[in-house]
Amino acid sequence: MARRSGRFLGTNGRLIDVKLTEELEAVQEIARGFMHRELMPLESSVISTEVTRGFDQVPLIDPVEEKRLTTSVRDLGLWGLEVTEELGGAGLGLLAKAVAVEEINYSITPYRLPPESPNISFLDSIATPEQRERYLYPLSRGEKTSALALTEPDAGADAGGIRTTATKTADGWEISGSKLWISWADTVDFFIVIALTDPIKRNRGGMTAFLVDSPIEGLEISKPIATMGEQRPFGLFFDRVRVPDSAILGEVGEAFAPLTNRLGVRRVEIGARCVGMAQRLVDMMCQYSLERHTFGAPLAERQAVQFMIADSVMELHAARLMVRDAAGMLDSGVKDIRMEASTVKVQSTEMLSRVVDRAMQVHGAMGYSKELPIEFVYRNSRVLRILEGPSEIHRAQIAKLAIKERGAR
Repeated sequence: MARRSGRFLGTNGRLIDVKLTEELEAVQEIARGFMHRELMPLESSVISTEVTRGFDQVPLIDPVEEKRLTTSVRDLGLWGLEVTEELGGAGLGLLAKAVAVEEINYSITPYRLPPESPNISFLDSIATPEQRERYLYPLSRGEKTSALALTEPDAGADAGGIRTTATKTADGWEISGSKLWISWADTVDFFIVIALTDPIKRNRGGMTAFLVDSPIEGLEISKPIATMGEQRPFGLFFDRVRVPDSAILGEVGEAFAPLTNRLGVRRVEIGARCVGMAQRLVDMMCQYSLERHTFGAPLAERQAVQFMIADSVMELHAARLMVRDAAGMLDSGVKDIRMEASTVKVQSTEMLSRVVDRAMQVHGAMGYSKELPIEFVYRNSRVLRILEGPSEIHRAQIAKLAIKERGAR
């Protein structure tokens, strides 16, 4: 995979240098080596397990194997690339994480580079000293795991439409309601639960974040929800779950702003994942076009195939630059990357959908089979245009921010 470098104009005319530093190139090479040595050999097992597990909650990576992978990640220095040194990470920033995530997602083996940086970012920005000791530090060290409980049956893209409530009691709060599509809910140690503390104000001063340990009395976790891809999310049901005042993360009613920043970090990571997967598909198309002959000539000489490859290369390059721009902005101290994060989310996920469709078309029936990873990416890429906000919501967000910015000039 060739390195990409150069300069381009970013948002608001900023000149962004996207050439990787020697340090970032080292991260890239280490992550690439890890992917080839550790993840690529597991792909046939991942495909076989997904086929045979049916509706059962069987992980695509054996827990023992995943623990070994994480040990290797620590040994290689890939643990917590973007996590500050204070929290036990490498302190290299989100751009380093994006570079590594891209390399790792060249393989379809569904390994997520630890730890869970969006939740770490959320906690780091507003946690109290006590919460840092109890939740943030163990999370950043890998001693605890977490999940964000935001989405609900009637509130997906519209986070402001949540109905789960937290009611003040004499000695704390009582949480009631339900959440849906929550990943890893059966294994995490605690949830960051977003609930309404003021149904009138809602996302304008009425949404509060709570740290809720799992298990806890009154919380029921559903069976895993079978999907068309590798993910097996869960539903959460809160029946008067009691938590103390110390469980409040941040200020009462003020969860929306830090939540938006947390989602921005996740969206940049999703963009990097898409870029990694798309690079694999482009490489496969190029190689297959040279190997496959029809009517006496290789596919590489067919203009229709050339155009599919060309479009994929251009769109992939653009998405890669957007990911690195957004990550670099956050690393430079910019707090509000809503515009960039939404742009990355839409462009990268839709780019991947187009590229994987072309890859399947170029490979024909072989691309449709489980002999190749194309159909795996085809199915698993589809949800990326939905989770963390569907494309339609992000387009509306981009337009609103652009209109507001131009109107303020």
